[in-house]
Formats: sequence, structure tokens, C-alpha cells
Amino acid sequence: MAKLLIVEDDESVRTLAARALERAGHMIDIAADGAQGLALIRAARGGYDLVVSDIRMPGMDGIQMAKAAASLFPAMKILLMTGYADQRERAEELNGVIVDVVQKPFTLAEIRARVEQALACFA
Repeated sequence: MAKLLIVEDDESVRTLAARALERAGHMIDIAADGAQGLALIRAARGGYDLVVSDIRMPGMDGIQMAKAAASLFPAMKILLMTGYADQRERAEELNGVIVDVVQKPFTLAEIRARVEQALACFA
């Protein structure tokens, strides 16, 4: 069982991902945007096994949050999600900071599998 943070501004996607990953046995915290996600990361002192974040969000986006989190907690593992090709390209500048980028929309099985792959890489 891993401790995960899901950062997603779309409530339906956030709820879907949280339920899928809870059913897989993980402990889940959720945030509605990058600023809230970063606040939770700070409060947990980087104690998440994996942060799963959307890239495109109002205010602080997932890339800004990932950079800030990585500067505070360099060992933190971050998996980004996006439905936009241009956002996926922006994420390429984060090599070494992020684990991967998951294409949206995804199925419950896909998000569980991608999270398990990300966690297995660092077990």
C-alpha cells in the first residue's frame, strides 16, 4: 500500500482516479489545484510515495507544482496526466523530475496500471 496524492481540478476525474487507486489498496489524499497540492506536499514533508497530477489547471499548474515540489523534495516521484499534446511536450522539460505522463482520458485499469508501474520503478 502506497500513500498517493492526486492533484486534479476536474472533480469527476479526481474522484474516478481516487476511487480506482483506493480500491487498489492505496491511501489517497486529494487536491483541487497545484497550490493546494503543493501545500499538502509541504505539510506531509514530501511523504508521498507518488504524486499524480494533471498538468493543465487554473492558477498553479502541474508543471509549476512539480518543479516546486522537486526543489523541496528531490526524491519525490511525480506522475503527470494530460489530455493535451502541447502540455505533454511541456512536460518533457521535467526529465528526472517526473516519472511519466499519462494520456487522458484513461480507464480505471489504465490509471491503476500506470501508478503500479511508477511505484515498481522505485521499490
